[in-house]
Amino acid sequence: MTPPAPILCIGSVLWDIVGRSDRAMKAGHDVPGRIIRIPGGVAMNIAMALRAHDVPVSLLTALGDDAAGRELLMESTARGMETAFVHVSKQFPTDQYMAIEGSNGLIAAIADAHSLEEQADAVIAPLSDGRLGTKDDPFEGLVVCEGNLPSVTLDYISTAAEFRAADIRLAPASPGKAERLKPFVGHRHATAYVNLIEANILLNTKLDSAAEAASQLAATGLYRAVVTDGPNAAAVADASGTLSQTPPAVKVLRVTGAGDVFMASHIVAESRGLTGADALDFALDHTSKYISTETPL
Repeated sequence: MTPPAPILCIGSVLWDIVGRSDRAMKAGHDVPGRIIRIPGGVAMNIAMALRAHDVPVSLLTALGDDAAGRELLMESTARGMETAFVHVSKQFPTDQYMAIEGSNGLIAAIADAHSLEEQADAVIAPLSDGRLGTKDDPFEGLVVCEGNLPSVTLDYISTAAEFRAADIRLAPASPGKAERLKPFVGHRHATAYVNLIEANILLNTKLDSAAEAASQLAATGLYRAVVTDGPNAAAVADASGTLSQTPPAVKVLRVTGAGDVFMASHIVAESRGLTGADALDFALDHTSKYISTETPL
């Protein structure tokens, strides 16, 4: 039997520096807690969650030729990810992310993905130069694209011939970068995984539920929309209709990376033959387990 082709995870691979406290926080607070440094970035988070279920993954990203980048390459290889197509730069450093989380959720975060943005052309080059595909013989597998890629690159991917046969899965990275995915609204081969805030940004609306948002995104011609809303019901919509499911109630211990775990878990569910409500339940269950424990991916 021919093994499944690796899923291409295109985007940010960096180090997450996350400070967590079990106390509720506001801007200016100084509280005790824990600070950890773990592999992160949207593309990396999704790749790690996929590999946790033994799904083959290939990373397309930019790393610096520095200690941080070399360590990330070693970590990726140790987790069974293909890194042959990673662009390593002597000009730019490895990106990084910093977040502060309290018991009331994410307080603040800064994503320094400038190196990825500056080298995005080199990151996606394997899909056009023959290493993974060309314009005449495009890659036909599943491709994860995320909002840390620059707008011009995402706009290109949405219409480029070398992506025309791909099953494109979209992650916005954050509400602040959700607008970068607007070129994919109405895209017939793309599935968007967004939260309600991000869905409203894409639609220029103020909808109150994930079901409404998913339905309206699907109505644009987008192949499928998957919308979450924290502890409230999540929804999936496509041309066949809309379905929703409320996630399990859990005590939230972390939030960074939760959306990435949800997206990866939904992809895993589909790879196992689950569809519709079953795939959504699988993703919600695994995400609830993730946010209610501090165990690394």
